[in-house]
Amino acid sequence: MTTLRLLSPLSGVVRPVSEVPDPVFAEGMVGPGVAIEPQHVQTQTVLAPADGVIGALHPHAFALELSEGRTILVHLGIDTVGLAGQGFTLHVDGGQTVRAGDRLVTWSPVDVSASGLKTICPVIALQADPEALTLLVADGATVRAGDPLLDWV
Repeated sequence: MTTLRLLSPLSGVVRPVSEVPDPVFAEGMVGPGVAIEPQHVQTQTVLAPADGVIGALHPHAFALELSEGRTILVHLGIDTVGLAGQGFTLHVDGGQTVRAGDRLVTWSPVDVSASGLKTICPVIALQADPEALTLLVADGATVRAGDPLLDWV
């Protein structure tokens, strides 16, 4: 397989996925990855982390189908499915081909936090071998949307 560079889908502070307050993500049940604690702003834009096709799509989460059968999942906040899309605006449709850096979703970390939910965002390489991922940013570092985040071999 070729090495695939994944960009940060949003701006914030990089955290280990083990710090996500949801065992499905924290324990790697769906795959390895990293988490981003978003900037506490009223409106934030989420970008495509790589070239691909939008697979599963919800206001609070999306799966991006990449080359060579790989899929990346980006989940905006924890338990945000309960918001039923409120505070999230989709800019793409399922099945749409996107390029790295394309705008996919806008959301409000401030509103999510105000509703009592955690804003941390898991970025997960679905079904990947943990050794296949290389984090390109140190834990605790701040990234901007579009910055290099992970290499996936």
